[in-house]
Amino acid sequence: MSKSGKNIFLADDDADDCLLFEDALREVSTDITLTTISDGIELMDMLDERVPPPPDMIFLDLNMPRKNGFECLKEIRTDQRLKSIPVIIFSTSSQPEFIEQVYISGANRYIRKPSSFSELMKAIAEMLSIDWDTSEKFPKRDNFFISF
Repeated sequence: MSKSGKNIFLADDDADDCLLFEDALREVSTDITLTTISDGIELMDMLDERVPPPPDMIFLDLNMPRKNGFECLKEIRTDQRLKSIPVIIFSTSSQPEFIEQVYISGANRYIRKPSSFSELMKAIAEMLSIDWDTSEKFPKRDNFFISF
């Protein structure tokens, strides 16, 4: 079910979560390059250095040091070179005001971090299966928040 040759960024300051995400991603597809970034300033610097070509998608944690996910999302959506990159919020929080804020700011999906490895694999596989060039890119509110 995976698409080949993708380049994915994961911005998350929790090293354990990053390792778990990488392991789950490798189970889903072996043909993906994963770049992990530990804070928002590093993410924006890396995007500035590496784009073009942009990553195929960014999994973005909200609570990071130096620059949080809310700030990064706003910068990504206002930068001509970056604004079309799918951004999936990947957070432990399921606070309705956070979900609403990133929905309005232009995130493509909001995934509450799954509690099991199999659910994490399922979440990653689901995001990889989306054709981000279609109308699925910005879902209605009902399909925006994904919790396992």
